Amino acid sequence: MKRGTVKFFNRKSKFGFIKDDETGQEYYVHIKDTKTPIDEGDRVEFELKDLVRGPAAINVTKIQNP
Repeated sequence: MKRGTVKFFNRKSKFGFIKDDETGQEYYVHIKDTKTPIDEGDRVEFELKDLVRGPAAINVTKIQNP
């Protein structure tokens, strides 16, 4: 599992971006790929899935006690 921080998330638009702790790379995340509610600034664990436009975060879970 990768770890990162939610850089941006818009509940109305149902998408956002997560910044990877290790690489600093940002990954797209859609609300359907989150297991728990997330907000900007939250610490999260996630996996990556290759999509046509590049990798996206899936199975995103908020870390309760980082």
